[in-house]
Amino acid sequence: MTFKKFEEKDILYNVLETNPEQTFKIYNSKVYHNNQTEISGAFVDPVLLVPTGFVSLLEINVDRNETDTGLIYPFVTKDGSLIGTKTISTTTFNTDFSYGDTISGSYPLSASLKRDFYHLDEPRPEVEALKNTLNYYVTLSRHYQYNSSFGNKGTLPLNLISIPSILYGDSIKKGSLELNFYVSGTLIGSLSDERRNGELVQTGPSGSTGSGSVAGVVLYTEGFVLLTGSWALSTHTEDYDPTVLGPEIPSWLYYCAGTNDGIPAGTILSSSYSFDMKGVNKIPTLTMFAHANKIEMNHSNNSTYVEYGQSATPLTGAYLYSENKNLQIKNIVSSSYADPTGSFEKITYISQVGIYDEDKNLIGIATVANPVKKTQSREFTFKLKLDI
Repeated sequence: MTFKKFEEKDILYNVLETNPEQTFKIYNSKVYHNNQTEISGAFVDPVLLVPTGFVSLLEINVDRNETDTGLIYPFVTKDGSLIGTKTISTTTFNTDFSYGDTISGSYPLSASLKRDFYHLDEPRPEVEALKNTLNYYVTLSRHYQYNSSFGNKGTLPLNLISIPSILYGDSIKKGSLELNFYVSGTLIGSLSDERRNGELVQTGPSGSTGSGSVAGVVLYTEGFVLLTGSWALSTHTEDYDPTVLGPEIPSWLYYCAGTNDGIPAGTILSSSYSFDMKGVNKIPTLTMFAHANKIEMNHSNNSTYVEYGQSATPLTGAYLYSENKNLQIKNIVSSSYADPTGSFEKITYISQVGIYDEDKNLIGIATVANPVKKTQSREFTFKLKLDI
C-alpha cells in the first residue's frame, strides 16, 4: 500500500452557508410547523411525543410506548467527580443529593415559537434582559433604542416573540422575515424588513392603516421579535387578551395570540397568523484532493493481483524470513483475440481512498461508486469533501 502526503494546495477549508426555510401557521392556539400535522406512530400519538408545531431537539423516544418500555432519559450518578446536570444548581447538588444518588432528567426535549405579551407598566424581565442588546443595534435603526422618542420598551405595551435557535441556526437571514395577520382568511396586515436593518415595516395590504409605519424590530442573531405597533388593523373585534374585559381590535400587539402564551383553544377563532423566515446555517467543510499520478498506484497486495496457483508461502527459519520474489502478476490486458492476452501492463482498480493521520492511523475511508481502472498511463484526482 502506498502512502502519499497531501500537499498544501490539496487541502481547502471553506464555509458552506445554507438558508433553511421555516414556516409557521398559528390558529386556535395551535402552531403548525412547515405545514406538518400530527403524525401518529404504531405505539404512541404523536410519534415524536411532542405537540404540533414543536421540534424534537434530539428525536429520542420516537414511537416509544412509555407504559410498556419506558422512555429513555438522561442521568448521572453523584460521585467524586462532582458532575451534575445543568438543570440542577450547585446548592441543590450539594444539599439535596448524597453520593451514589442518581440525578435524572427527561426526554423528549422540544422547542417552538413562544409569545409573551406585556401590558402598560407590567414587569418584563425577559425584555429588560435584552436592553443592552437592543441599544447595541441603534446604529442600524433608532427603533432599536430601549427608551427613545418612539417609546419606552420597558413600560409601553409590547409583544415579544421568541424564536429558538434550533429553528434558524447561526442567525435569521436578514430580510427573510415575513409576518402576516389574517381575520377570517383575509389579510389585514403584513410586516417585513425590506431595508434589512431590522425594522419591521407594514407593507400590506395596500392602502391599509399603518402602511409604511414601523411596527417593531427583530434581533436576527438572538432570535427575538419585538412588536410595538398599536394601531388598529381592522374594525374586527375578538378576545385577544383574556386577562381584560371585552374584545379588542386587532393590532400588532396581538399578533400570534395563542402561540404558547397560555390562551386556551376556542378563545380566538376568527384570527390566524403566518410567520415565515429563513435561517443562516454555516457549515465548515474540508475539501481534499487525492492524486493518483501516472506510473503510481499500479501495484496491489490483493491476493487476486498475482497469477492463481503460485505458492506465496514465505521461507522461514530461525534466522530467516523471505517471501517469494518471483510471483507472476496476473495480466488482465484485453486483446482482439480470444486466446492470447495483450502485452503485459500493470493494472489496478481503485475502489477506496484511505485517509491517515500523521501517525498513519486510518481515520477515514472514501469509497467510489464503481472501481476505477488505473493503468500506468492514466492519472486521476479524487475529490474528497467532509463537513466538519
